[in-house]
Amino acid sequence: MDPSPRSLPILSYVMKKFPSFKRPVPSDFDVEQPLPMSPSTLPSGPYFELKERMPHLTNPKLISEMRSAVTDVSQTRSMLKKLGPRPDHEAVDVAKARLAQIEEELEDVELTDSDKENSRKKEVEREKQMYKTVITLDEMHESYGKLLTEAETRLEKIYEAAVAGYNGEDDVAVVEEVNEEVVRILQEASQTLVERIDLAKKHLRFLPEAFGKIRSLVSLNLSSNQFQMIPDSIAGLENLEELNLSSNILTSLPESIGLLLNLKTLDVSNNKLVALPDSISHCKSLVELNASFNKLAYLPTKIGFELVNLRRLSIQLNKLRSLPTSIGEMTSLLFLDVHFNELQGLPHSIGKLTNLEYLNLSSNFSDLTELPDTFGDLNSLQELDLSNNQIRELPLTFRHLKNLHKLNLEENPIVVPPKKTVKAGAEAVKAYMTQRWHDLLVEEEERKKLEAQSETPKGWFTRSTSWLKDSVTNVSSNFSEYVAADGKPIKDPALNQQL
Repeated sequence: MDPSPRSLPILSYVMKKFPSFKRPVPSDFDVEQPLPMSPSTLPSGPYFELKERMPHLTNPKLISEMRSAVTDVSQTRSMLKKLGPRPDHEAVDVAKARLAQIEEELEDVELTDSDKENSRKKEVEREKQMYKTVITLDEMHESYGKLLTEAETRLEKIYEAAVAGYNGEDDVAVVEEVNEEVVRILQEASQTLVERIDLAKKHLRFLPEAFGKIRSLVSLNLSSNQFQMIPDSIAGLENLEELNLSSNILTSLPESIGLLLNLKTLDVSNNKLVALPDSISHCKSLVELNASFNKLAYLPTKIGFELVNLRRLSIQLNKLRSLPTSIGEMTSLLFLDVHFNELQGLPHSIGKLTNLEYLNLSSNFSDLTELPDTFGDLNSLQELDLSNNQIRELPLTFRHLKNLHKLNLEENPIVVPPKKTVKAGAEAVKAYMTQRWHDLLVEEEERKKLEAQSETPKGWFTRSTSWLKDSVTNVSSNFSEYVAADGKPIKDPALNQQL
């Protein structure tokens, strides 16, 4: 639960230096719960030993601000340490869906007042509480992550204030380097209709909220800057069609991005994103989405149900272990790149991507071992890269990929088809899989014939023997009714009466 030195360097460093105050430290000193300090007890000079890393940090008030920010994080961290790991995304989605169902069940139960229903109600309430706990735990982890990020940003701004020569006379202000070009663009946008803005490679750290008011904007390029966050006000760009946020240091995207209903191209590659917001599914006009070179562990569960117009999806170089089942609903998809991830398999719904022409599943290394049978339904597929995986056998349905002309199966322990065939190319592989399917059909037919031939005489003999045995049993039973134990006939009273 400690801050990562890579993602939160200043916060990690400062918290590591907490105990090294230049003042006596009591024996019961608790780093997580430091004692409150009155103004009279504050040291006159800096009490963090940060001179090597932060030589400008000498002002007591700045140090006090820094200590306050870190203390807030420390207290939250202490509490969250006891909560354990964060629930995975799928578990949270299931919990939310089940919770909605339970609410409906409880409404029906409340209409009755029987003992049985009351018992059922208690069980449902317990289940409801369990799912609520999962959701609450996830929300707390989310809040903690945001708090860490905000604290890191705050510490950086404090240090920037120190570098800028802050003398402690006013409140600590955010030192934002407002680029002159940004100011000029905002002024221009207030007077004329601006459709395209390119601010790539301007060393920008902050995007003013006022950008959300440029409603005429169609294309916005903010790539290759130092943005850590994008303001929610971006939702005001109702006519935006192209948004390039690539090569920044974003750890998340605002949920408000789902309000960009006209967005067609979104590039968030080469950032530090650990997840895409669920609201991205609402961007129904999206044609191209590039989220490569991030830290994505999953895609939103319902992403495929609404992004039905998506044609290109680039999610390579992430940490994806699976693709959501809903990806099969992206029926317009032509290009899918998922190489360099941790895929452990593909959903059966992958076969519904009947318009897919390019698919790269390479370099999932030891995780990807097989392909589903539905893979053969990708009848528009032209290029397929399966290199650097652990695939030993292709499914028989592979023969249906009639348009496949480029295939890479290098660095796989492939057995079926044999490597000699693989080296001959896609057409040779398809021909081999077709012949293998035919040979297996012939073998199956021969096996059935042999079974039929061996079972027919035996079956007739068994049925005949069974019939004969039943007949003998019936005759013996009937005869025994008229013959006594000594072999003499027993007189039948009914028969005598008739005679």
